[in-house]
Amino acid sequence: MSKNHAIGIDIGGTNLRAGLISHKGEVLKKAKESSTGNILQSVNKVIENLYTENVAGIGLGIAGLIDKKENVVFCSPNLRSVEGINFVKALHKQVAVPVIMENDANAAAFGERWMGAGRQFNHFVLLTLGTGIGGGIVYEGKLAGCAAEIGHMSIDINGKKCICGNNGCLELYAAANAMKSKIVSSIEKGTQSLMKGLYEGNFYKITAEDIYKSALEGDSLAREVIKEAGRYLGVGLANVINIVGPEAIILTGGLIGAWNIYVQEAIREASRRTFKPLFDNVKIIPSLLGDNAGIIGAAGLVFSASGRLA
Repeated sequence: MSKNHAIGIDIGGTNLRAGLISHKGEVLKKAKESSTGNILQSVNKVIENLYTENVAGIGLGIAGLIDKKENVVFCSPNLRSVEGINFVKALHKQVAVPVIMENDANAAAFGERWMGAGRQFNHFVLLTLGTGIGGGIVYEGKLAGCAAEIGHMSIDINGKKCICGNNGCLELYAAANAMKSKIVSSIEKGTQSLMKGLYEGNFYKITAEDIYKSALEGDSLAREVIKEAGRYLGVGLANVINIVGPEAIILTGGLIGAWNIYVQEAIREASRRTFKPLFDNVKIIPSLLGDNAGIIGAAGLVFSASGRLA
């Protein structure tokens, strides 16, 4: 019997999402676990939940740099627990099907190219905007096969020290953690904000969603922090556009919920810093697949490897 399903797993800095995906890109069933505990245990749990005899293989999208020869993640600044694990070897002890590893943002880019906003473009860059910032590049309709660690480009040579070892990385200024850090620091220094009263005064627990909601309620600190992060993101977008010259930049991740403030500010900043012909030729658009991009893309890599991609 032909096997028409694959399990796609997206291992990010906070959550592990998984899905049973058909060869036509349909999400048949989903599962979710935390990625902050025993990562192999979490992976095994979602596979046990999703596996059927119709599964042709398992695709893993993992935050970090992948050594595909050794089947390990050799560097993951935001998820150290995955470093050095041979997922292929470990999962073969549980299931006798092919296992494919890919960077999580590359997997999401593949998903968008296969079933999402990237179907109409041969050349595009995908950015995942959340706890950190990841990147995936599709060129001539295929994954470019490069690291695409866009969140770790330096935008300030004398900037903050990043956990990756670099200074002034984009994600230190434009990602969710950067916004939360700036809000907490400002409130500690006495800046007035609606967020000071959240969580019974324990404002250290605020989330990016809290910041956006406060901005919509008229909180000037929240609004300025989001706009500042957007300006930094715009610097990153300008660099990407000037280097790659893509047809589109597709944005995904939790932060695109603040599109009307965060992303619009980024687009304005990018327009000021990019060669005009390049900027005029790029479309900056949201993902169509949202949180499913990574799991659909990871599963799609399984079908692609076996020549069964619909």
